[in-house]
Amino acid sequence: QVQLVESGGGSVQPGGSLRLSCAVSGFILELYSIGWFRQAPGRDREGVSCISRSDGSTRYADSVKGRFTISRDDVENTVYLQMNDLRPEDTAVYYCATVWSCALQDSAAMSWGQGTQVTVSS
Repeated sequence: QVQLVESGGGSVQPGGSLRLSCAVSGFILELYSIGWFRQAPGRDREGVSCISRSDGSTRYADSVKGRFTISRDDVENTVYLQMNDLRPEDTAVYYCATVWSCALQDSAAMSWGQGTQVTVSS
């Protein structure tokens, strides 16, 4: 059974940092690309970042480029999203998902985690 569990969310002030974790089970992580998505209140879910299974290449939404870093540990079966210089507009529920393509689109996702809340506020 494919399972993804996010953790690491919380409340921070603008300019702060958080590291999200996506622990996976029920499948071999190295066989899957993993994407991070987020959904803010009243807005559609959007793709944030992705790391490819094939060569470990990464992709970022323009809004987070230079501030967020995605990485994976295939031994620990965990994907991380390091978020620096957080802004109020980063406030959202963050989800990880297995994806068949790093297109940063909902339609590319196959299995989802339950989400973790990130709040950036002074």
